[in-house]
Amino acid sequence: MSELEKDTLKKVSDPGRFINVDEYSPEELQSLSKLYSESFRDIKEGEIIAGTIVGISGENVVVDVGFKSDGTIPKSEFNATEEIKIGNKIDIVIESVEDEEGNLVLSKKRADFLKVWGRVMDAYENEKIIPGRILKRIKGGMVVDLIGIEAFLPGSQIDIRPVRDFDAFVGQTMDFKIVKVNIPTENIVVSHKVLIEETISDQRKEILEKLEKGQILEGIVKAITDFGVFVDLGGVDGLI
Repeated sequence: MSELEKDTLKKVSDPGRFINVDEYSPEELQSLSKLYSESFRDIKEGEIIAGTIVGISGENVVVDVGFKSDGTIPKSEFNATEEIKIGNKIDIVIESVEDEEGNLVLSKKRADFLKVWGRVMDAYENEKIIPGRILKRIKGGMVVDLIGIEAFLPGSQIDIRPVRDFDAFVGQTMDFKIVKVNIPTENIVVSHKVLIEETISDQRKEILEKLEKGQILEGIVKAITDFGVFVDLGGVDGLI
């Protein structure tokens, strides 16, 4: 900070002092304007930042994000279990620094989404198993609640066997693997079938490693054909 800025700041630092612009030189006024501008946060649209609830007006919550003006968030963006209290800190997203009416546009709902989206991308990139709850049936498959974000579960990716009653899965919670993510549209495709296939593959590998010539095993007859009998050895099929 320059000496001019220090002197200007010293003049206005008394909270009980009335500021008369005629007392300041053009240089001091310019310095004061600079100090005023620098006292606000440099915010960017689309980023998650912390804000403080400073007021409640009707169906809106007033939030201070350290910008030149406060922003508002609809109460509907808060969960029923969240306490809306002046002084509380919340994460929000700057959707627009200035709308058509010159207002700062904020969104808590978007911030909540982006935080969960980060967990989803981590699960996708590192092939992690992620739990989800099947919400409803739609054309071609099911809608799954994936830790707060809706994902699409194709009908062919529910089980290794053909599914006859899709409605029976509504409300069920099961593990999934994310098989496709469309970042621009924020669409997610999941599969439960691949987890079953991976389990079967691991079981098959384990059984094959233990098999020896002349070994006596128990099996279940799966099918009888003209050329032999297929037997399930617990993950591996054999032909007699």
